[in-house]
Amino acid sequence: MNYFDGDTLHEECGVIGVYLNERIDAANYAYYGLYALQHRGQESAGITVNKEGKLESTKGMGLVSDVFNEHNLKSLTGNIAIGHVRYSTTGDKDLSNCQPLVAKYKHGSIALAHNGNLTNSEGVREMLEDEGVIFQSTTDSEAILNLIARHYNRGLESAIRNTMQLIKGAYAIVITTQDKLIGARDPHGLRPLCIGKLQDGYVLASESCALDVIDAEFVRDVMPGEMVIIDQDGLTSIKPKSWCQKKLCVFELIYLARPDSVIDGNSVYQFREKAGEILCREAGIEADVVIPVPDSGIPSAIGYSKASGIPFVEGFTKNRYIGRTFIQPTQEMRENAVRIKLNPLKHNIAGKRVVMTDDSIVRGTTCKRIVEQIRKAGATEVHVCITSPPVKYSCYFGIDTPDREKLVGAMMSIEEIKDYIGADSLTYLSLEGLKEACGGSSNFCRACFNGNYPMEVPLNPMNEEDK
Repeated sequence: MNYFDGDTLHEECGVIGVYLNERIDAANYAYYGLYALQHRGQESAGITVNKEGKLESTKGMGLVSDVFNEHNLKSLTGNIAIGHVRYSTTGDKDLSNCQPLVAKYKHGSIALAHNGNLTNSEGVREMLEDEGVIFQSTTDSEAILNLIARHYNRGLESAIRNTMQLIKGAYAIVITTQDKLIGARDPHGLRPLCIGKLQDGYVLASESCALDVIDAEFVRDVMPGEMVIIDQDGLTSIKPKSWCQKKLCVFELIYLARPDSVIDGNSVYQFREKAGEILCREAGIEADVVIPVPDSGIPSAIGYSKASGIPFVEGFTKNRYIGRTFIQPTQEMRENAVRIKLNPLKHNIAGKRVVMTDDSIVRGTTCKRIVEQIRKAGATEVHVCITSPPVKYSCYFGIDTPDREKLVGAMMSIEEIKDYIGADSLTYLSLEGLKEACGGSSNFCRACFNGNYPMEVPLNPMNEEDK
């Protein structure tokens, strides 16, 4: 495990689907789209192509650049392609869980790629196993695939609709079967999915940044609970039959999404810059420089600097060649690993009062090491400003957070966390400030901060705030 894995809110997964009317190189578009979505998962990558109903896949462990090459991309021919990059939130880390997942059934073959997490996956899996279904993986995505295949005698649209009524949790899925590309989003819209238009087809993707790299025109976001079917007749929208309040995961804006993406009308970059401005107002700190923890802390540091007039400077050089497989064989090396990833720019820090911005604190161990580095670089004061409220509750919807007893925000007061990380002050963005940064909207899931989950979640004795 990478030293940093235990002290951050991990990316979930990224999905893409491409439909071309005439050409059979849809895999190339999916490949470039996955590159743009690589930040959402670095554990595995895969593409499945559909050529006249026949499905063929290439997938493997590692980054997109590890899995694909000129040879295997040339072998993936078809006018429909779906792709996936994965960071596991459920299921083991092995090849059997790489997506897209493919299943054969009496009407042909079907492939699925899924971003999110089901809260009732164990019950659905048990029900299917009781009916004789044999699972090939440990991921909850396979349960979705088997449900669709099992109900297919009622037709594709009905099979997917029935499946969406049975599964609970967060999901954005892309599917291909026969001559169609299908996308669907959970009723709360917890996980993002958008639609793009190519000159000769359509694209479905987790983020709009994937549309930009393949020169697709952004059309709109898939609505919560909506299913879209793309075939030779164009795009058909199947609206939900019941209403749920929209609850996009706010951590998409805080940390998960790329800053150049726009999700449900929200510019990720503008949100982060606005959060920095609000943090400045709420913190009221006098300092000499504002520095970000790269990369997600950069827009907020710029916003803080604009609002305060305190100069923005680079505080760290980031080693961008440290992957998730980076090995620390001894405890001493694990403790010092942060120095390998982030090295302070002493010239910008020495003798100065420093405001340091970052997106969140999970366990607190990495933040503690970074504060130590800033002090060793000669800072006279270190003021930590976080562009989210304290993370107090676990996520059940596709973000890999530790159990609540391992969340420093749940176990310590802000003053205690400040002392633990060794800062002169610690300011979290307030819940009111977070809402303001979201444009005053309440259409976001903030459960990791306030425990107000948009649906039932597995029982955990620490879900209730200690009185």
